[in-house]
Amino acid sequence: PLSGGSSGTSVEGFQLDRDYPNPFNPAPQIKFDLDKPAFVDLKVYDVKGMEVKNIYSRYDGAGNHETEFNASALSSGIYFYSIFINGVKTDSKKMLLIK
Repeated sequence: PLSGGSSGTSVEGFQLDRDYPNPFNPAPQIKFDLDKPAFVDLKVYDVKGMEVKNIYSRYDGAGNHETEFNASALSSGIYFYSIFINGVKTDSKKMLLIK
């Protein structure tokens, strides 16, 4: 689940930013931009590729958006977050939790 989007499918008009702070403890901010309305999912995965949590799942309008990921129940380590635009995985980034 950590690889790119579906083969042959691309989504344009979005930007997924790095989480801040990184490394973090316990709740980083994750920002993304949309140039047109879309349904957005932000999912967090562990290093084995297992989904830990869907932290954002809604239809949003164009513009800048931000959400917080509360990782207080997770152990220290490397995690990945992926953005899905209208059901298509479009980008993934790595983050580091240090407790």
